[in-house]
Amino acid sequence: MADTSNQYNDQIEKCRGLFISKMHDYGSAWRILRLPSLTDQIFIKAQRIRGLQENIEQKIAEDETSEFIGIVNYSIMALIQLEKGVVEQPDFSIEEATQLYDEQVVKTKQLMLDKNHDYGEAWREMRVSSLTDLILQKILRVKQIENNSGKTLVSEGIDANYQDMINYAVFALIHLDAK
Repeated sequence: MADTSNQYNDQIEKCRGLFISKMHDYGSAWRILRLPSLTDQIFIKAQRIRGLQENIEQKIAEDETSEFIGIVNYSIMALIQLEKGVVEQPDFSIEEATQLYDEQVVKTKQLMLDKNHDYGEAWREMRVSSLTDLILQKILRVKQIENNSGKTLVSEGIDANYQDMINYAVFALIHLDAK
Protein backbone atom coordinates (compact mmCIF):
# COMPACT_ATOMS: atom_id res chain seq x y z
CA MET A 1 0.00 0.00 0.00
CA ALA A 2 2.99 2.32 0.30
CA ASP A 3 3.13 2.29 -3.49
CA THR A 4 -0.51 3.34 -3.65
CA SER A 5 0.11 6.18 -1.21
CA ASN A 6 3.03 7.49 -3.29
CA GLN A 7 1.13 7.12 -6.56
CA TYR A 8 -1.84 8.91 -5.00
CA ASN A 9 0.39 11.77 -3.86
CA ASP A 10 1.93 12.08 -7.35
CA GLN A 11 -1.49 12.39 -8.99
CA ILE A 12 -2.78 14.83 -6.38
CA GLU A 13 0.31 17.00 -6.95
CA LYS A 14 -0.64 17.30 -10.64
CA CYS A 15 -4.20 18.23 -9.71
CA ARG A 16 -3.03 20.66 -7.03
CA GLY A 17 -0.58 22.32 -9.45
CA LEU A 18 -3.37 22.99 -11.92
CA PHE A 19 -5.65 24.24 -9.12
CA ILE A 20 -2.99 26.74 -8.00
CA SER A 21 -2.34 27.89 -11.58
CA LYS A 22 -6.05 28.46 -12.14
CA MET A 23 -6.29 30.30 -8.81
CA HIS A 24 -3.52 32.56 -10.11
CA ASP A 25 -5.38 33.16 -13.39
CA TYR A 26 -8.96 33.41 -12.12
CA GLY A 27 -8.76 33.95 -8.38
CA SER A 28 -11.40 32.24 -6.29
CA ALA A 29 -14.27 32.98 -8.69
CA TRP A 30 -15.41 29.39 -8.12
CA ARG A 31 -16.51 30.41 -4.60
CA ILE A 32 -19.78 31.76 -6.02
CA LEU A 33 -20.75 28.31 -7.37
CA ARG A 34 -23.53 26.53 -5.56
CA LEU A 35 -23.16 22.78 -5.00
CA PRO A 36 -25.51 21.76 -7.85
CA SER A 37 -23.36 23.86 -10.23
CA LEU A 38 -20.21 22.07 -9.09
CA THR A 39 -21.98 18.71 -9.35
CA ASP A 40 -23.00 19.59 -12.92
CA GLN A 41 -19.39 20.52 -13.77
CA ILE A 42 -18.24 17.13 -12.50
CA PHE A 43 -21.05 15.49 -14.50
CA ILE A 44 -19.90 17.23 -17.69
CA LYS A 45 -16.32 16.02 -17.12
CA ALA A 46 -17.44 12.43 -16.46
CA GLN A 47 -19.75 12.42 -19.49
CA ARG A 48 -16.88 13.67 -21.66
CA ILE A 49 -14.64 10.89 -20.37
CA ARG A 50 -17.33 8.33 -21.15
CA GLY A 51 -17.68 9.80 -24.63
CA LEU A 52 -13.91 9.60 -25.16
CA GLN A 53 -13.99 5.96 -24.05
CA GLU A 54 -16.86 5.06 -26.39
CA ASN A 55 -16.43 7.27 -29.46
CA ILE A 56 -14.04 6.44 -32.25
CA GLU A 57 -13.77 10.02 -33.48
CA GLN A 58 -12.61 12.81 -31.19
CA LYS A 59 -12.98 16.47 -32.21
CA ILE A 60 -11.21 18.16 -29.28
CA ALA A 61 -7.59 17.26 -28.64
CA GLU A 62 -7.81 16.59 -24.91
CA ASP A 63 -7.57 13.20 -23.31
CA GLU A 64 -9.16 11.59 -20.27
CA THR A 65 -6.36 12.74 -17.99
CA SER A 66 -7.33 16.41 -18.01
CA GLU A 67 -10.96 15.52 -17.37
CA PHE A 68 -10.12 13.27 -14.39
CA ILE A 69 -7.98 16.11 -12.99
CA GLY A 70 -11.02 18.36 -13.40
CA ILE A 71 -13.17 15.87 -11.47
CA VAL A 72 -10.65 15.86 -8.61
CA ASN A 73 -10.45 19.65 -8.47
CA TYR A 74 -14.18 20.34 -8.80
CA SER A 75 -14.89 17.72 -6.13
CA ILE A 76 -12.40 19.35 -3.76
CA MET A 77 -14.00 22.74 -4.48
CA ALA A 78 -17.39 21.19 -3.64
CA LEU A 79 -16.05 19.86 -0.32
CA ILE A 80 -14.71 23.32 0.48
CA GLN A 81 -18.06 24.88 -0.41
CA LEU A 82 -19.83 22.35 1.83
CA GLU A 83 -17.60 23.38 4.71
CA LYS A 84 -17.31 27.14 4.11
CA GLY A 85 -20.55 27.94 2.30
CA VAL A 86 -21.16 29.80 -0.94
CA VAL A 87 -20.28 33.49 -1.17
CA GLU A 88 -21.39 36.36 -3.41
CA GLN A 89 -17.84 37.50 -4.23
CA PRO A 90 -14.51 35.66 -4.44
CA ASP A 91 -12.91 35.76 -1.01
CA PHE A 92 -9.91 33.42 -0.86
CA SER A 93 -6.27 34.16 -1.52
CA ILE A 94 -4.23 31.51 -3.31
CA GLU A 95 -2.66 30.59 0.02
CA GLU A 96 -5.97 30.19 1.85
CA ALA A 97 -7.56 28.21 -0.98
CA THR A 98 -4.50 25.96 -1.21
CA GLN A 99 -4.56 25.31 2.54
CA LEU A 100 -8.25 24.33 2.36
CA TYR A 101 -7.50 22.18 -0.71
CA ASP A 102 -4.75 20.38 1.20
CA GLU A 103 -7.02 19.82 4.22
CA GLN A 104 -9.62 18.14 2.01
CA VAL A 105 -6.95 15.99 0.37
CA VAL A 106 -5.72 14.77 3.77
CA LYS A 107 -9.24 13.69 4.79
CA THR A 108 -9.99 12.14 1.41
CA LYS A 109 -6.69 10.27 1.22
CA GLN A 110 -7.25 8.83 4.69
CA LEU A 111 -10.65 7.57 3.55
CA MET A 112 -8.95 5.98 0.53
CA LEU A 113 -6.31 4.30 2.71
CA ASP A 114 -8.96 2.93 5.07
CA LYS A 115 -11.14 1.60 2.25
CA ASN A 116 -8.12 0.35 0.34
CA HIS A 117 -7.11 -1.68 3.38
CA ASP A 118 -10.57 -3.21 3.72
CA TYR A 119 -11.05 -3.87 -0.01
CA GLY A 120 -7.53 -5.16 -0.64
CA GLU A 121 -6.70 -2.72 -3.44
CA ALA A 122 -9.46 -4.12 -5.64
CA TRP A 123 -9.32 -0.93 -7.73
CA ARG A 124 -6.04 -2.14 -9.26
CA GLU A 125 -7.99 -4.82 -11.14
CA MET A 126 -10.65 -2.39 -12.33
CA ARG A 127 -10.81 -0.83 -15.75
CA VAL A 128 -10.70 2.95 -16.19
CA SER A 129 -14.13 2.69 -17.85
CA SER A 130 -15.54 1.08 -14.68
CA LEU A 131 -14.09 3.87 -12.55
CA THR A 132 -15.76 6.36 -14.91
CA ASP A 133 -19.10 4.59 -14.49
CA LEU A 134 -18.72 4.64 -10.70
CA ILE A 135 -18.05 8.38 -10.80
CA LEU A 136 -21.17 8.88 -12.92
CA GLN A 137 -23.17 6.79 -10.44
CA LYS A 138 -21.88 8.91 -7.54
CA ILE A 139 -22.84 12.09 -9.43
CA LEU A 140 -26.38 10.80 -9.93
CA ARG A 141 -26.54 9.97 -6.22
CA VAL A 142 -25.39 13.48 -5.32
CA LYS A 143 -27.97 15.00 -7.66
CA GLN A 144 -30.70 12.95 -5.98
CA ILE A 145 -29.51 14.01 -2.53
CA GLU A 146 -29.45 17.64 -3.72
CA ASN A 147 -33.00 17.20 -5.04
CA ASN A 148 -33.94 15.90 -1.57
CA SER A 149 -32.53 19.07 0.02
CA GLY A 150 -29.53 17.16 1.35
CA LYS A 151 -31.59 14.68 3.34
CA THR A 152 -30.91 10.94 3.26
CA LEU A 153 -32.60 8.12 5.14
CA VAL A 154 -29.82 5.53 5.29
CA SER A 155 -27.18 6.66 2.84
CA GLU A 156 -23.89 8.49 3.28
CA GLY A 157 -24.00 12.21 2.69
CA ILE A 158 -22.89 14.36 -0.19
CA ASP A 159 -19.38 14.81 1.21
CA ALA A 160 -18.64 11.07 1.15
CA ASN A 161 -19.78 10.89 -2.47
CA TYR A 162 -17.48 13.75 -3.48
CA GLN A 163 -14.62 12.03 -1.65
CA ASP A 164 -15.33 8.77 -3.48
CA MET A 165 -15.32 10.63 -6.81
CA ILE A 166 -11.92 12.11 -5.97
CA ASN A 167 -10.54 8.71 -5.08
CA TYR A 168 -11.96 7.00 -8.18
CA ALA A 169 -10.55 9.77 -10.37
CA VAL A 170 -7.11 9.45 -8.74
CA PHE A 171 -7.22 5.67 -9.29
CA ALA A 172 -8.04 6.30 -12.96
CA LEU A 173 -5.14 8.74 -13.24
CA ILE A 174 -2.80 6.13 -11.74
CA HIS A 175 -4.02 3.57 -14.28
CA LEU A 176 -3.62 6.04 -17.16
CA ASP A 177 -0.09 6.90 -16.04
CA ALA A 178 0.82 3.20 -16.12
CA LYS A 179 -0.13 2.87 -19.82
